[in-house]
Amino acid sequence: MTTWPQPTRADHDAFCRREGWTRVRDSRGSTGTHHITYELALPDGQVLRTRVSHPPDQRDYGASMWSHIVWDQLRVNEEEFWACVRTATMPERGGVQAPAEALPAELAYLLVRRVGLAEHEVASLTRAQAIERLQQYWTSPPGQ
Repeated sequence: MTTWPQPTRADHDAFCRREGWTRVRDSRGSTGTHHITYELALPDGQVLRTRVSHPPDQRDYGASMWSHIVWDQLRVNEEEFWACVRTATMPERGGVQAPAEALPAELAYLLVRRVGLAEHEVASLTRAQAIERLQQYWTSPPGQ
């Protein structure tokens, strides 16, 4: 079993910065809070929110507080947290990966709405085939 160091406010802040969380407010803002608040939009539409106690220094969090932060707010495990803080290895957030040859949405839209292809036909085309089909439509005389 791996034991992890006691996390500090600075570690918490470093994690948020490295993963690309958006800083939405801090103690200098008009809210008067004593925290730095970050948000992260996930691929499934959820928005995570965490607060780093101000100032983000080397003071550590208690075990109970840290457990709440890492599991409920950051939604990672200790290994993912420390990998991000130490080596900038991003946690797997389960994003949907588009295929390398995915058609641009506008191209697919034009093929369905203008050319009149069925969605399943468009889905089976490669990018080159889709562009060729659209060019045929644009260069053919009307009604053919």
